[in-house]
Amino acid sequence: MSSITDAEAGALPGAAPQRLNRRLIAAGTLGNVLEWYDFAVYGFLAGIFARNFFPQSSPTAAMLSVFGVFAASFLMRPLGSVLFGHVGDRYGRRAALLSSAALMSVSTFCVGLLPTYETAGAFAAVLLLVLRLAQGLSVGGEYMTSAVFLAENADPRRRGAVTSMVIVGCNGGMLLGSTIGALVSGLLSADDLAAWGWRIPFLLGCLLGGFAMVLRRTAARDAPPERPARLPVVVAFRESGAGILRATLINLVVGIAFYLVFVYLTTWLQQTDAFPPHVALELTAVSMAVVMAASLGFAALSDVVGRKPLIVAGFACLVLFSWPLFLLMRSGSPGLALLGQMGFALIISMYGGPIAVALVEMFPRHTRCSAVGLSWNLGVGIGGGTAPMIAVLLVSWTGSPMAPALYLIAAGALAFLAALGLKESRGLPLD
Repeated sequence: MSSITDAEAGALPGAAPQRLNRRLIAAGTLGNVLEWYDFAVYGFLAGIFARNFFPQSSPTAAMLSVFGVFAASFLMRPLGSVLFGHVGDRYGRRAALLSSAALMSVSTFCVGLLPTYETAGAFAAVLLLVLRLAQGLSVGGEYMTSAVFLAENADPRRRGAVTSMVIVGCNGGMLLGSTIGALVSGLLSADDLAAWGWRIPFLLGCLLGGFAMVLRRTAARDAPPERPARLPVVVAFRESGAGILRATLINLVVGIAFYLVFVYLTTWLQQTDAFPPHVALELTAVSMAVVMAASLGFAALSDVVGRKPLIVAGFACLVLFSWPLFLLMRSGSPGLALLGQMGFALIISMYGGPIAVALVEMFPRHTRCSAVGLSWNLGVGIGGGTAPMIAVLLVSWTGSPMAPALYLIAAGALAFLAALGLKESRGLPLD
């Protein structure tokens, strides 16, 4: 790729010209790989954590405790966006990315060293909770800060494609975490896995985190921060309050759709169509691979046709096709169910591919990390965190397994209206 000048970079006034090479893209992406790797491993090994960190007088209560700890980390994301957004806007994107990767690397490694309930009692569960909260804090600062970093360093003509690498990193991390968890489970006996094998994926995560930190220290350069006189998050609300509200509404639906399709529907397929768990998980894995590839393609397309047309069209498709796609998934046929879930994957990619760069382009440089991070984490945290629970309640209240489709249709209509107000910024300088 050719070098970019200050003028081409748009959002990096005063920054030294740098080549947007693979090292720089990897520096902005690997933190997301690490963070979603950890979340995937934790989910995959949830049963082991239930047995090792909580009393076994009630296995159900132990599992609820494990997922309660998982959910608590989501609550830290908005706080993480404020903390690391402050660092990014006041001290530079590189500083925020380094500190976020460091926090996630240390906390992931420490999970692998934790004592169990058998040796430390309830204190083991407390330590696990503290580390998961730290990881949630890190995730809250990582995703959109890395998107800001990549967008600000990209040639405006390829900004969408470059920024979408954060999506590739997230999905790649989830697939890597699931793969490592499956390998460890397959190579070790059940007793060895429960006794010590569960620690291996978390200890290996430190290698990935160390690599990310080295890349960020050596490959990432930054423009001098503008350092707002007041707290960046306060300035962001004062100057861009309407934009933050619009972005939060859009991200609310982004979270609802993603967590319904890739979390809730895995269980829904087992309950509605009586699919074996491994079949439901295989369908979801294939669809996630489609999202990873298609998001990059739609983001690159947004560099040609614009962000707004694809985002608006994606939410319109969510309204129009959620019901028929749910019907396909209710057919009882794994092939038709895969076709339905892949349809959702393409729709999610249509708006999800360009959404990161569109959010970055909405806000000025001096508050960009804070505004983008807060709107993302509030929206996705609230929408995604509650989506499976709301879907279960809707099915219970209505008695219809199709009720979640109506929820997606209503959410898509809300996002469609919010996206109509977006301003097209394809190819324009960020500042």
